Amino acid sequence: MPQPIRNLIRPMRNILYLSLAGASFGLGVIGLFLPLMPTACFMLLAVWAASKGSPRFADWIRRHPRFGPSIVAWERERAIPRHAKGIAVVMLTLSVVLLAVTISALTLKLALIVGLSLLGVWIVTRPEPRRAHLS
Repeated sequence: MPQPIRNLIRPMRNILYLSLAGASFGLGVIGLFLPLMPTACFMLLAVWAASKGSPRFADWIRRHPRFGPSIVAWERERAIPRHAKGIAVVMLTLSVVLLAVTISALTLKLALIVGLSLLGVWIVTRPEPRRAHLS
C-alpha cells in the first residue's frame, strides 16, 4: 500500500477506535443506572478500543476511581471484585424479574432467564482479585 494511503488510513482508524471507545464508555455509564444495560462489558470494550485509538484515553479509564480497579483486575487476573459480583447479581435478578413480568412469549422468556442465570453463575464463580490490585 502506498505511503500516502497509509497516512490517511491510520488517522481514520484511530478516529473509529476512539469513537467506539467513547460510545462504549458512555453506554457503560448508562449501565450504572439501567438494570438491563451492562456496565463492565462496555467498559472493557472501551479500554480495548481506546488502547487501539488513544492509549491516553485507555489509561484514563484504567485510572478512573469508579471503573479502573475492576478493569485492571480483569485485565491482570480475569478476576471480578466481590462488590462488582454483588451488584451484577442484584442487577441480573432485577432483569430476570422484569423480563418475567413483561415478556409474554414463553420460549423467549425462558431463554432469557436461563441465559441471564447462567451469566450470573459464571460471574459468581470468577476469582476475586488480590488486594494489591485494588488499591
